[in-house]
Amino acid sequence: MLNTRFTARLGAVGAGALLLAGVASAAVAEEGHGNDDVSVNVEIADNGEPGVLAMTVAADSMTLTENGSTATERQFTGTLPTVTVTDTRSPGEIADGAYWYVLGTSSDFAGDAGQPVIDAGHLGWAPNLIDGGASGLVSEGDVVDTVMDSDDPESALPFGLVDQELLAMAFDSGEVLTEGQWTADAELFLRTPADVAAGAYSATLTLSLFE
Repeated sequence: MLNTRFTARLGAVGAGALLLAGVASAAVAEEGHGNDDVSVNVEIADNGEPGVLAMTVAADSMTLTENGSTATERQFTGTLPTVTVTDTRSPGEIADGAYWYVLGTSSDFAGDAGQPVIDAGHLGWAPNLIDGGASGLVSEGDVVDTVMDSDDPESALPFGLVDQELLAMAFDSGEVLTEGQWTADAELFLRTPADVAAGAYSATLTLSLFE
């Protein structure tokens, strides 16, 4: 309704201007008689709703493309859609010593035509903190390599995004509260043997925010 009224008023002013232009030679401009200001005030009461610690992801899908393959290894890379953590809580809503963190874990890559699965150990990432605020208390996780990067296939060390791996974390939720929002992404890389079966594959990368 406001837009309709605004358009109508513009039309009326335009018509008036045209009319006045036609009789300008025979009319005398009306003298102004001063201006007055109106102070517009509003008081917005607290709605009583508690603040929240929340996470959003910029997109719900992405595609890895071949990049950097060798004669013995295929590699497919891409960038994780931007992950944003927002905290709208008040200091009193945060427990002493609390800290938040975002973890990621992947399912195996399943083929669309019955190809053998590519297990999640072949998918790694390099987290990247886009905006960690000025406090320096938010940091990115470490690079997670794949099973293709291991010299010992039987190693007990975790490789790939099989377990929950750290994307980013705040060392103290209360200390970074005034910053309000932080963003991160990660470079993803899928590394497979050169003789991996051709075809389309898909996996689910689950991101979780904890405190």
